[in-house]
Amino acid sequence: MQEFEPLNSYLNRQVADHDLLPAVARTILEITGATQKISALVRRGQLAGAMGAARGDNSDGDIQKELDIVANDHIIETLQDSPVSWLVSEELDEPLQIQPGAALIVAIDPLDGSSNIETNTAVGTIFSILPAGDADDPSSSAAAVLQPGTNQLAAAYVIYGPQTALVLTTGRGTHIFTLDPEAAEFRLTTADVQIAETTREFAINVSNFRHWDRHIRTYIDDCLAGEDGFRDSNYNMRWLASLVAESHRIFARGGVFLYPGDARQGYASGRLRLLYEVNPIAFLVEQAGGFATTGRQRVMEIQPKNIHQRVPMIFGSRREIRRVERYHNDSGMTGERSQLFSKRGLFRA
Repeated sequence: MQEFEPLNSYLNRQVADHDLLPAVARTILEITGATQKISALVRRGQLAGAMGAARGDNSDGDIQKELDIVANDHIIETLQDSPVSWLVSEELDEPLQIQPGAALIVAIDPLDGSSNIETNTAVGTIFSILPAGDADDPSSSAAAVLQPGTNQLAAAYVIYGPQTALVLTTGRGTHIFTLDPEAAEFRLTTADVQIAETTREFAINVSNFRHWDRHIRTYIDDCLAGEDGFRDSNYNMRWLASLVAESHRIFARGGVFLYPGDARQGYASGRLRLLYEVNPIAFLVEQAGGFATTGRQRVMEIQPKNIHQRVPMIFGSRREIRRVERYHNDSGMTGERSQLFSKRGLFRA
């Protein structure tokens, strides 16, 4: 019978090379302990109460569900004795000080995809771990938490699906751990995940087609044209409206996810939050050989302006992401096919 290494054993092998990694390992174990409680609630569904009931709006205008609040409370409780100085959460208006002078900052979406709770679609928890610097000074909390994704020490998501799985990086590749409910621990089931470089599958909400700029519309037009278009290939489209579910599919079989900005009020910069959704997913994707961009810029190089900042997000198979960037960078593109992308064009592949 195959042996699967426990998460704590894996983390113990990672802590020797960096002064902060023991604190990072401890924080990961504490957060994943909280996610086991969240997983149990998700599995119970309505038996756990009206977890899909609306509780109001968060500070950024998104509807909060009961399970959003409960998940956030579990995270806060779990981190009380952790080496974390500041917590940034989707469910909190401002950074929450945990342990003054501690070494780390955690940015977290306690329950991504909560709009899907009542449809039994996979939801999850996404988090990022950053160095704290001078975060023990309350007056500097904003400056301490507003760091680009390149500063991340670790990133992960836990997906609550048919299995509960942890997808984790500490900067040494991306690895998948599956929750063993009998042992109450995550075990390494897939090491060094690699996202396929090419793909014929994309995920986007096509109902917003009329609101996109010409670059995204042209790219999607070309995918939808299939073997009759200049791409000469048929593409499949997916859309689950759950970032962790979309990400998990891409790690499993490649693909591209697109959530661009569009012309609707409040959507100019997309809807995904930089600190606790975009950056951790981008770190995981890049460590697995993929790429993450706004269409014009590597997302992990963006300097955050506020803790709930939204940015466009396009990620997945590296060669296809580079193609999307070329669509954006063709300044002469109009509503009709640019010559650069024609059947005989420079970028035909």
